[in-house]
Amino acid sequence: MTSSLKLGMALGYWGPNAPTDIISSAVEAEKLGYDSLWTAEAYGSDALSPLAYVASHTSKIKLGTSVVQLSARTPTATAMAALTIDHLSNGRFILGLGVSGPQVVEGWYGRPFKKPLARTREYIDIVKQVLRREEPVTSDGPHYPLPYHGEGSTGLGKPLKSITHPLRSEIPIYMGAEGPKNVALCAEIAEGWLPLFYSPYREDVYADSLAKAGADFEIAQMVAVNINDDLEAALAPVKAFLALYVGGMGAKEQNFHNALMGRMGFAKEAEEIQDLYLAGKKAEAMQKVPDAFADEISLCGPIERIKDRVEAWRESRVTTLLITGQNQEAVRSMAELVL
Repeated sequence: MTSSLKLGMALGYWGPNAPTDIISSAVEAEKLGYDSLWTAEAYGSDALSPLAYVASHTSKIKLGTSVVQLSARTPTATAMAALTIDHLSNGRFILGLGVSGPQVVEGWYGRPFKKPLARTREYIDIVKQVLRREEPVTSDGPHYPLPYHGEGSTGLGKPLKSITHPLRSEIPIYMGAEGPKNVALCAEIAEGWLPLFYSPYREDVYADSLAKAGADFEIAQMVAVNINDDLEAALAPVKAFLALYVGGMGAKEQNFHNALMGRMGFAKEAEEIQDLYLAGKKAEAMQKVPDAFADEISLCGPIERIKDRVEAWRESRVTTLLITGQNQEAVRSMAELVL
């Protein structure tokens, strides 16, 4: 059970155009008492740059990435960005990391997707070495060897220690994780978890994976909040989102979101959604999304219904609900209901 449920604002990644309301949204969230603000990246805008901008216009709200993609930067480059933003924000940065998927990793970054768990463990170890600044950074791992002495090396590389002293030697690291083994790794080596889908009514799905999580382990879950007296209309955007992710975000042979929906008790529906979506029948795929599933992972309907259903999240292991910053009515209403 969460003793004190917190709220975060999720700004996500940019669409075709740069948003014009980043600062106004951030300032509003801080005034309302939101604990954190989060940015993302896919294959357009990056997650780190907006946080430096937001840091200069705020003073209390924590600033997190949900998530920085491992393949976009070497671990030392990510650690450099983390310690820089942490200084600029006076110790408010949270580093959220994720492996993304093979289509983005191999199609956009031109890197192999193989062994995501081993890469993540090695990556985070290097980031933590940089931030602790106890000695020059080294890594014997096969994915990010430091110093590098492989093909094309001059042999002149040597272990280095950050010139800049980090403001904090223990910047919180959260992981975006879906698969059971990846969630278990998160519970073992990270300070927090950024799930994609989470149901407070089916917490047993993750119970084994979270066995190693400490008492202070954070879970920050993005939750769509749609206030509407018509429940069906309120659920429609959630079902559209699920149809896209479960049906089209990933290949037929490897879609992590589809597999997760299956583990949450909707395997048959997940397969049907994917078949329809990949066949170009997106509206039909959306209709196949069970209302029950969409309802469990969101907060939809009349405001009184949402108020009642917030209690399930208070009783869950989730510590922070991330509310999309594009829905100002939801941002303000959730502040009233939760804070």
